[in-house]
Amino acid sequence: MENLQKTVIRRLRRVSPGRIVVYLFMLALVAFMALPMVYVIVTAFKPLEELYKFPPQFYVENPTVNNFFDLFSSLESADTPFVRYLFNSVLVTVLIVILTTLVCSMGAFGLVKHTPPGASVISGIVVASLMVVPQVTTIPTFMIVNGLGLMDTFWALVLPKVAVAFNFFLVQQFMGQVPNSLLESARLDGATELGVFFRIIMPMLRPVISTLVMFSFTSAWNDYFSALVYTTKDSMKTLPLALQSIAGGVGSAALARSGAVAASSFLMVLPVVIVFLLMQRKVIETMAYSGIK
Repeated sequence: MENLQKTVIRRLRRVSPGRIVVYLFMLALVAFMALPMVYVIVTAFKPLEELYKFPPQFYVENPTVNNFFDLFSSLESADTPFVRYLFNSVLVTVLIVILTTLVCSMGAFGLVKHTPPGASVISGIVVASLMVVPQVTTIPTFMIVNGLGLMDTFWALVLPKVAVAFNFFLVQQFMGQVPNSLLESARLDGATELGVFFRIIMPMLRPVISTLVMFSFTSAWNDYFSALVYTTKDSMKTLPLALQSIAGGVGSAALARSGAVAASSFLMVLPVVIVFLLMQRKVIETMAYSGIK
């Protein structure tokens, strides 16, 4: 017990006033940055009378879940239930995350570690494509998807988002940190190229892959534009597009749907927050360029 007290006293003495000020400033900054997220959560549980209360209040006095019931009833129809929209979003997001991870990782592995002819040219094209905004390629992409006969299919929502230049560039930068001697040793031991990739490359790139998963998940989960452009059937709508449809209108109908809109904002943000909390440590490692040591 005495040793524990001495240890606590020793550590308290190391805490300088300057460090306390830094900690307090960081806590205040974290609290300030978390306010929008907290407000989204609180608003989702506000009744209509509190949503239109003036002046607006940050906290909720009488929490309710009626907003979520209003949301589900707004999206329910005889042909397309809410579960269908949720299924579409989950399926498309999972496919995009898996395929993006595999395609970008394999492409970076082949480009960096096998250095085919024209590898520098390909890298330059990838870097140059980072300067092109996605809206520029919307019409060519639509023509390709339509020409392949993929309209109103899940592949129309998945394939255009698989090979993203930024994701490929991100993995490519970390692929160069993998020592070539380690790969040569594995090949001498009889490992195939697929074995080298899945048993050595993928585990060593775990931080950047976690970052890639988070980025691709966020982009795919929040994307309503692709479903708007590449689908015409109501059964092919994703959840973001379906939620956008309830936010329109004017007058009393729009006011009555305000609670549903608040609930939809909460549902869209919640999965992204969960994924970030699960991946945050690896994301920090990626940003610090310390994924491979």
